[in-house]
Amino acid sequence: MLALSRKKNEAIVINNNIEVTVLEVKGDQVKIGITAPKEVPVYRKEVYVQIQNANKEAVNADGMDALKNLLG
Repeated sequence: MLALSRKKNEAIVINNNIEVTVLEVKGDQVKIGITAPKEVPVYRKEVYVQIQNANKEAVNADGMDALKNLLG
């Protein structure tokens, strides 16, 4: 992991096309802005984890149904 210090209105650039800017610092919260191409999905980590878990459950459920159908 790369750890960087940034002040309000300072930014970092990732892969030449994603910019992360510190918009506000208030107590222990930091508000960031992300500029990225439309084809690059941006999620909060807790939402990303939920999506991944739902996808795994869907694959497992569909796989079991397909196996049951195949075996009769």
